[in-house]
Amino acid sequence: MATPLTIQKTMLLKICLLLFSVTTIATKDAASETVGPIFIFGDSILDVGTNNYVKNCKAQVNRPYYGVDYPHSIATGRFSNGLNPADTIVALLGGYEESPPPFLALLAHSSNLTRDLLHGVNFASGGAALVKGIGKQVLGDVISLEEQIQQFATVQGNITTLLGESKGQLLIQGSMYIICVGSNDIMNYVFTHPTTLEVFIANITAIYAIHLKNLYDLGARKFGLMSIPPIGCCPIARAFSGGECAKELNDVVSAFYTPLESLLKNLSSTLEGFKYSLGNSYNMSMSVIENPPPGFKDVKTACCGNNPLAGIDDCKAQRYLCPKRDDHLFWDAFHPSEAASKLAARVLVFGEDPDFVTPINFSTLRKA
Repeated sequence: MATPLTIQKTMLLKICLLLFSVTTIATKDAASETVGPIFIFGDSILDVGTNNYVKNCKAQVNRPYYGVDYPHSIATGRFSNGLNPADTIVALLGGYEESPPPFLALLAHSSNLTRDLLHGVNFASGGAALVKGIGKQVLGDVISLEEQIQQFATVQGNITTLLGESKGQLLIQGSMYIICVGSNDIMNYVFTHPTTLEVFIANITAIYAIHLKNLYDLGARKFGLMSIPPIGCCPIARAFSGGECAKELNDVVSAFYTPLESLLKNLSSTLEGFKYSLGNSYNMSMSVIENPPPGFKDVKTACCGNNPLAGIDDCKAQRYLCPKRDDHLFWDAFHPSEAASKLAARVLVFGEDPDFVTPINFSTLRKA
């Protein structure tokens, strides 16, 4: 069976043939948009079904109870009971009811491919990391951030061919690029300790810079980044820490935020047109954990698969499912509930507190 990247290559001919079948009206509509589409990159926080199309991938959730609160209770491959942050962010930004479809889904169902490319693509893959190959032994094959950017290069080339170099680049530069990645790198570091913390932070910061520069070279200008949340407070981490947040995990997360912010400031001052919004997922999550807003009654345990003794059961049919999902901050052992995603999206898109999003929010970035 062909791998996703092989499928990508074999579909290029179909893409090229379809490019010239688009109507003049569709081209005019795309070129006249005041802002471009949204492109999404990262890991399971933003994955809307990519891994369903990846052979030998163990990080798949296209099964109940995942999707129990999605329309018609469909398990779409989102690591959520319903919508995830990719969906809730783009809905608030406008022009979308939910996230654009996965790139690999578009390749598999390509009848409207050219039209769909003009409305954004989601490349995120559960298990993806800044460093290619992280977690492969446990998760099998996933689409790394490096490979996601290679996929975007294909999309970028198709758009410029479709609209022409000038209009195509205007669309790409007017688009927004949402990224959430790094949790898997940090978990791998804590479990393996291949080097010192200082060297690790310097390495992943440098690798992040390469990825952002590659996207910039392809035309990306508006970067909406979500920093790493306090993964030491997710249910599975608490289960191994006596019910408390795992301090070592959270310390590494905290150590990465300042270098990431400095990197973005540097890129915005050295790369013409580079704009960014950085959401502080750590501060946002800890504020909810330490002072739960109305509606959140459980900010520690998983809604699905929660084992009262350990909290580390798999989320699947016939396991425990809490009756009120909106009461919970966490859906499963690792991921936020739909209610938590909606709360985070409102802060990222409209927030004004620099402790949560800086230097501008996602809505201001979208219009920049």
